Amino acid sequence: MDNKILIMAIISGAIIIFILIVLLIRSNTKKKKLRKMLDELDYQKNQIDTSPVGPELSKIENYNNNEKMRVLYEGWKDRLKDIKEIKIPRITDMLIEAEYSLNKKDYKSTMYKIAKAEMEIYKVKTASDFLLDEIKGITESEERSRGDITKIKSRYRELLQKFNQTKSEFGPFTQTVAMQFENISKRFEEFEILMEHNQYTEIPTVLKSADEMLNHMEVVLDELPSIVLIACSILPKKIEEITKIYNQMVKEGYPLDYLNVEFNVEESKKKISDILDRAKVLNLEDSLFDLKVLTEYFENLFTDFEKEKVIRKDYEEAKKIFEKKLIKTNKLVNDIINGIDDLKSMYKLSETSIQKLYDIQSAIMTLNDDYKILHEHTQNHSFAYSKLTNEVEGLASRLDQIENDLDSTLNVIGNMHDDEVRARQQLDEVKTLLKKASNQIRTYNLPVIPNNYYVELREAKEAMNEIIKELDKKPITIETLNTRVDTARDLALKLYTKTKDMMKTAIMTETSIVYGNRYRSSYKELDRSLNYSENLFNRGEYSKALELTINALNQIEPGIYDRLLKLYGEKD
Repeated sequence: MDNKILIMAIISGAIIIFILIVLLIRSNTKKKKLRKMLDELDYQKNQIDTSPVGPELSKIENYNNNEKMRVLYEGWKDRLKDIKEIKIPRITDMLIEAEYSLNKKDYKSTMYKIAKAEMEIYKVKTASDFLLDEIKGITESEERSRGDITKIKSRYRELLQKFNQTKSEFGPFTQTVAMQFENISKRFEEFEILMEHNQYTEIPTVLKSADEMLNHMEVVLDELPSIVLIACSILPKKIEEITKIYNQMVKEGYPLDYLNVEFNVEESKKKISDILDRAKVLNLEDSLFDLKVLTEYFENLFTDFEKEKVIRKDYEEAKKIFEKKLIKTNKLVNDIINGIDDLKSMYKLSETSIQKLYDIQSAIMTLNDDYKILHEHTQNHSFAYSKLTNEVEGLASRLDQIENDLDSTLNVIGNMHDDEVRARQQLDEVKTLLKKASNQIRTYNLPVIPNNYYVELREAKEAMNEIIKELDKKPITIETLNTRVDTARDLALKLYTKTKDMMKTAIMTETSIVYGNRYRSSYKELDRSLNYSENLFNRGEYSKALELTINALNQIEPGIYDRLLKLYGEKD
């Protein structure tokens, strides 16, 4: 017994020692991790403290020969002093506090202080880097500016050479472009003066100005020769040619007023004059685009003139074809209207069909009147042939629609026999559906058949008899017959579907009650529910009985409804 107690004591002691060792290891690990973080933050602080901001700022002393530079220098000096004498010592204090907490093994406090120090180091480093970038913007300005001006001068020489090689293409604006190159050259002189006086803050403005002027000169050299060519040569020749052709065609009787040629020519001349005036100050905004639009307009005028010249033949041909079809359709419509009484005696025509025939007659009469107007316009040259062609095409389209409407109406009259055959086929289908419904009722001895079922059965049979009555009438009223057929078919299908659903519900209800009988003796609440379900079932309320039974069984066997469906399946 003493040996067992001794062994238990040794084991307990070992466990305690093991736990203490684990805790000691975890503590040392956490301490090492925090120590490493403190060392890293201290390194980052030293990096900020030894950044090259000071040496770079000392270079600015050589540039303090103007007031603006002196103001910048004093501002940078104050910001550096704030970093060196206030912010970095504050970081040092924060790190010392964190070190103190770490030595006290207050790891939570240490972590919080490290996080604060890390945020402060980040802010100070950002401020230091930003200050360094600002100072370098000046100390490296000379070298950078020399590089930039070299590139700009290279572009300038290339553009000037391009201009000198193509001077003849600039016409009256050659001197204006040359003067602009001189203005750009003056920017280079301003640059050298600023560099000489160490006015580095003004240099970017001069460089930007020279660069923008060269960008503009690139556009000028690319677009101005084309503007000169189009505005001074191509368009004036086109305008002269268009005016000559237009006047000749007007003498020959072509109706060209719709083109507004005279007005557009005058407006084009004004636009060209405005473009040339703006080109004198090298303002080329949208000029080339506007000239291309004008050029395209006059090109289209040539096309319009040619179209008017060749379209007469197409118009006359379309007019001839239209006249032939119109005469044929007029004769057919007149024959049908004159024989409409005979059609009424043969078929029970609907008022809609009769009205459609009269509507077609009215439409063809209106079309005849519109064609007379078109013929008058052709005779007195009121409209261009292109417009007249569109008009005759529109009339032809209307005539096609009239012919389609006429064919559709005649098809309705001609297809009455087909509708009668279809009705007799539908009658057979209705009979089949009612027979299937009756057979389903007989296959299962339902305790009660709802009264509304007999009402729907009677309605379906009455609708079927209405089809028979309509088929026995002479002449047959097709629209009424179709309505009777649709009604009877819908009622029969509805009754058949209701019968099938009622049979399914009744069978499923009975199956569920039988299945639940096994639990009656064990569950009084279920027994009461099944008794009530049986009463509902016997009264013909099958859906309510099924719902009550399933809900009761679900209390004992959750998901019983799905299992019963799988077990017994759905019966058609």
